[in-house]
Amino acid sequence: MKVDIIGAGPSGLYAAILLKRSRPDLQIEVIEQNAPDATFGFGVVFSDHALDFLRADDRETADLIEPHMQRWSDIVVAHRGERITIDGVGFAGIGRLELLDLLQQRAADLGITPRYNEQVTDLSGRPEVDLVIGADGLNSLVRGADRAGFGEDISLLGNRFVWYGADREFDALTQTFIDTEYGPMNAHHYSYAPGRSTFIIEMGPETFHRTGFDKMAEPEYRAVCQRLFADHLGGAALIANNSLWRQSPNLACATWYRGNRVLVGDALHTAHFSIGSGTRLALEDVIALVRALEEADWDMGRALPAYQTARQPVLEKITAAARRSADWYEDFGSHMALAPWPFALSYIRRAGRLDVDRLSKLAPVFTDNLRRRGIDLEAA
Repeated sequence: MKVDIIGAGPSGLYAAILLKRSRPDLQIEVIEQNAPDATFGFGVVFSDHALDFLRADDRETADLIEPHMQRWSDIVVAHRGERITIDGVGFAGIGRLELLDLLQQRAADLGITPRYNEQVTDLSGRPEVDLVIGADGLNSLVRGADRAGFGEDISLLGNRFVWYGADREFDALTQTFIDTEYGPMNAHHYSYAPGRSTFIIEMGPETFHRTGFDKMAEPEYRAVCQRLFADHLGGAALIANNSLWRQSPNLACATWYRGNRVLVGDALHTAHFSIGSGTRLALEDVIALVRALEEADWDMGRALPAYQTARQPVLEKITAAARRSADWYEDFGSHMALAPWPFALSYIRRAGRLDVDRLSKLAPVFTDNLRRRGIDLEAA
């Protein structure tokens, strides 16, 4: 049986790993248009349980990755000169390039050598392939070859954001909100390696146009951002890596497979970066796909529909929460009218998944501080 995997990011590499582990006889080709050390962005963030979802089924990969992760146990919300700690919300971060290196190593141990710097432009020339996995991201060739068939639904949010790194560590995943001469801005920043952090800067379209960033070269707008966030960078420098202004996409597909072609990860769906689940969702897609193949005895006609049936309800709960979180960020400037503590409560409940009881159990110190200040926990 022959399998083509288009894309050698985390989901493509992990698909190759799980498939080869399940069936060593498979002929697997992993094809990637970029170089093996090409990556965009900086850190990848996972929830506090990090790789528990991998460890349950793939201890070797979890053991390989977990020692390289930076961990922290709180979120900090910085607003109007106050830094408010929300306890009990732990995360783990790892450099995206380091994660790719580790997955490449794991794949090589299983005899998988991706073909890099090779762009597939036409899928029709590979009729002998039994399965094609589109792990090729938002601009997927696999999905793009049949957008109507996959039921593609894609749109862009209004906010603009730029993805930087910073040459310092932060002691928590931090959400910093500032008023500037141009309007409200925020930064999502967290450590992913010793001496290195991700630093994503976001603003609404009105603020963005007032800055004139759309007319500036990258070094110029980086210097302005560094000045605006200087107090929070603490002397650190912003580091660029394809750091262009973007708008976050909302992508969903009504159908996850067409014939022998199937989608995973960002080729299939997106989740707003504010919930930090994109890579995890992609890896979980792969786990569900391989499980469906195994349970259907590798019959594509049964396995691919079973993959969507089993995985879609779980995925939709998370992507719905991600869209609610994105909606909050689309209007974060209005929320900044709140005083710091009510603002922090609005922030942590933005995705609609934390009622008062769940929040009290998750973050008892934070909720106790709210109650002592007479803040209504039901108000957010």
